[in-house]
Amino acid sequence: MSVEIGQPVADFSATATGDSTVTLSELRGKQVVIYFYPKASTPGCTTEGGDFRDRKTAFDAANTVILGVSRDGLRAQENFKAKQDFNFDLISDKDENVCTLFDVIKLKKMYGKEHLGIERSTFLIDKEGKLANEWRGVKVPGHVDEVLAAAEQLNAAS
Repeated sequence: MSVEIGQPVADFSATATGDSTVTLSELRGKQVVIYFYPKASTPGCTTEGGDFRDRKTAFDAANTVILGVSRDGLRAQENFKAKQDFNFDLISDKDENVCTLFDVIKLKKMYGKEHLGIERSTFLIDKEGKLANEWRGVKVPGHVDEVLAAAEQLNAAS
């Protein structure tokens, strides 16, 4: 079962960078952007994370927390965050619990071979914990600006 717009997102806890645990219910009262990316330290994922990093002040002004998620281990996430100077937490979802909740594991083809991997996707959760918007099959250029505009609009409406 996947999350649906207008419906509450099931609570979850996940291991994150900075020796922390992120629990969705503890973020109530703030909007939350959760973006899923295939692999730490790859070109598209680095660009996308950098775009979120560079606009974090604007997301903060829109009362919105940013969380990045991939199946990479915590050490890879910590290295990625440090190397790219990301100013938000990255979640290590090796057991795919968060990925499964948001239904982002898809059959992909690379070099003619099929494998299961993360479909680049972003979700915007409102202050009450309901899914407000989703972007699936994301193309990186311009994406973060679109998410920021949606977060600002949602924040202004509440």
